[in-house]
Amino acid sequence: MSNTFRVLWAIILLLPFITHGQLPPEALNTAIQEKSRILQDIQRQLEETQKNLSATQEEKRTLSNEIAQIQKNIKQLDLGMKSNTIKISKLNLELTDLAQTIRKTEEEIAVKTRATENIIKEVQQMDDTDPLLVFLKYATLSKAVEAQSRLTEINNDLMHITRELTELNNERQGKLKKTAQKKTVIEGEYKTLTARKSIVEDKKKEQQEILTATKNKEKTYQELATDLAKRQAEIAAEIEAIDAALRLKINQSGLPSVRRGVLGWPTPENTKVTQTYGGTAFALRGGYRGKWHNGIDIGGPVGSIIAAAEEGIVVAAGNQDLYCRRGAYGKFVVIKHPNNLVTLYGHMSKLNVTAGQQVARGETIGYMGNTGYAFGSHLHFTLYDGTTFSMGGSRSCGPMPTGGDLDPQPYL
Repeated sequence: MSNTFRVLWAIILLLPFITHGQLPPEALNTAIQEKSRILQDIQRQLEETQKNLSATQEEKRTLSNEIAQIQKNIKQLDLGMKSNTIKISKLNLELTDLAQTIRKTEEEIAVKTRATENIIKEVQQMDDTDPLLVFLKYATLSKAVEAQSRLTEINNDLMHITRELTELNNERQGKLKKTAQKKTVIEGEYKTLTARKSIVEDKKKEQQEILTATKNKEKTYQELATDLAKRQAEIAAEIEAIDAALRLKINQSGLPSVRRGVLGWPTPENTKVTQTYGGTAFALRGGYRGKWHNGIDIGGPVGSIIAAAEEGIVVAAGNQDLYCRRGAYGKFVVIKHPNNLVTLYGHMSKLNVTAGQQVARGETIGYMGNTGYAFGSHLHFTLYDGTTFSMGGSRSCGPMPTGGDLDPQPYL
């Protein structure tokens, strides 16, 4: 048997066939489009609530304003959970569509496989395939030419069907790969849905704690706010002094060249930078209780996904609110990367990793929030020279990440 036949039989023997229930393609497409429309509407509502929240963040801090902020955060989370549920439904419909496409492809493969088997049988019945032997076998030249012509036609048919089988099998493998990818996305949506449910409970608990601490009285709230502002200023002064000294020790030659893409964007669902790096106007007028912003802020709804900017090891994951409530980074994660950079992710609402864990670029490490010294929901993202970084104990807020900070935006 020729090499072409051997390859063909190998393809035939390796083809697995699966069956799925059928749904009308038109009904599937309509349902998928409807889910997309609902998701767009939810996204519009999320953007609207985020605008409203952003507009009120600069207002005077009052007890009623803070409670209103929490209620809006919970609304955002409810919308986020609704989005997760609709996405899961849409993805399942797309899986059904893929399954039916795969089934049709496999039916085509089966038809062409049977056609190939028939061709192989015909070739076997013709015995010899050598052109000279074919001519010697027949008494007349016309018969020999006719036989040789048929043999050539069969060989061409075989090559054509073999190519079609290869294309169909590649198409099937591509659809199977998409199926696996969508299943992974569905798993991620379920995890995010579960996390957001947990964050809602945390927000309700936070609201109750504020009302209990203030006895639901504005005067008490303002007294607590004044004390908090003093503590925030003390923490900011301590960290600024340490980071300023460490910035002088940054060794740029030991770091990756400054270029886009060295790090991935840490908030896949949000791209708006609300505060930039360094001595910004907001920082200089005391917006951070200090004069220097050691990272960038990326705004977004509570519960938005935060992803690792690069592969690495989680060197710290904790909650500074246990030491200085609303005084610093709140719930945070620090990752050390192989390229000698270290990234800090602050003000998170929920952590998805623990210290010592290996993470991949783009892996979900937690969810956006406003823990620590943050009124509005955002990610505080700091980039350090790894040789200057350390997790030390601060005088005012327990374990504290410090280091020579760099502007992260040119690396993103």
